[in-house]
Order: sequence, then structure tokens, then C-alpha cells
Amino acid sequence: MKINGERHYLWRAVDHEGEVLESYVTKTRDKKAALKFLKKAIRRYGKPEKIVTDKLRSYGAALKEIGATDRQESGRWLNNRAENSHLPFRRRERAMQRFRRMQSLQKFAAVHASVFNHFNQERNLYSRANFKRNRAAAPAEWRQLGAA
Repeated sequence: MKINGERHYLWRAVDHEGEVLESYVTKTRDKKAALKFLKKAIRRYGKPEKIVTDKLRSYGAALKEIGATDRQESGRWLNNRAENSHLPFRRRERAMQRFRRMQSLQKFAAVHASVFNHFNQERNLYSRANFKRNRAAAPAEWRQLGAA
């Protein structure tokens, strides 16, 4: 992502169902940034059974330091769930016509993840009647959360 002409990187942790767990923005894409992001995600959600990443070597170095190299998986199509979770975020980012500050990107990423997770229904897991019921209940629940 570019902020005022400078490249920044958005790190996102996505679970096996496609829900965004953690978002983090950095100026670099190196071992230090990967380590900070992984520690933050593991501290909050616990150690995962497996960690699917792209083939960036920073992940391997960071996971080696944590002691979780045996849990890392990276392959040609393994990272698709994480990559596809970026699409609604990118669409929204284009509509906002970029970001001016790193803090505003971080704040937007956190809020977008919680809203997306709330309204995103796994269509393939429910019958049509249950899916429609859940989809209709989501806005009412959201209004109730906003009122509190």
C-alpha cells in the first residue's frame, strides 16, 4: 500500500474460515516486522496448528526465532485464503482514495476487519433458510452493538 508515495505493508492474519484475526501496518517487510506481527497474533490467539504463509523468507526467519518452523506451510495455492481476504479491503481502500497517514490505515484495517467478520456469512455452511435468517439478524445486532 502507498501512503503519501511511500510503500507500507499491511500484515493480516486470517483463520481457516476467512475471518480476519489481526491487522498490522509496517514500513518494512523484514524479519523484525514479521516477528513483531507473529508474536502479536500468537499472544492474542495462541499457537496455531499450522501457519500458512507466502514464500517470503522473513516469515521463515521469524518462525525460526519463535520456534515454530515445523508449523509453517508455504506453497503455490496454500495462501489463497489470505490473498482472497484482501479483495474486499482493497475495494474499500480504492473507494476511500488511499490513506494519508499510517495510523489512519491501521485504524481502518482494524475496524474493517471487525465489520467484515460480523457481516460475512459462510454461505456454504448453512442451509438457505438459516443463511437468510443470519444475514437478516446481522444488521439488527450491529445496531444494538452501536447503541451500547
